[in-house]
Amino acid sequence: MSSGANIRTHALVFGRVQGVFYRASAQSEADRLGLAGWVRNRTSGTVELVAEGPGDAVAALLAWCRTGPPAARVERVEHTESEPVGLSGGFDVRPTA
Repeated sequence: MSSGANIRTHALVFGRVQGVFYRASAQSEADRLGLAGWVRNRTSGTVELVAEGPGDAVAALLAWCRTGPPAARVERVEHTESEPVGLSGGFDVRPTA
């Protein structure tokens, strides 16, 4: 489905993003896009995610993150890109950190 060189992004999502199915929805969207990585709540009230895959698919996930699921109210998304490390095994929901 996707093209482009593989990239890795680390993102923090701010706003009303916990208790609104953000993690499960992000996992579903990442799976749909064929990305590897993980998502988790942070004790700070943010959601953190790491995704690896084709650049256009990662960009599509970041675009989705700016809105999230219907009950979310995203204020902003901060992200950095880096070299992929070769994550495999799909996209997981991790425990709060």
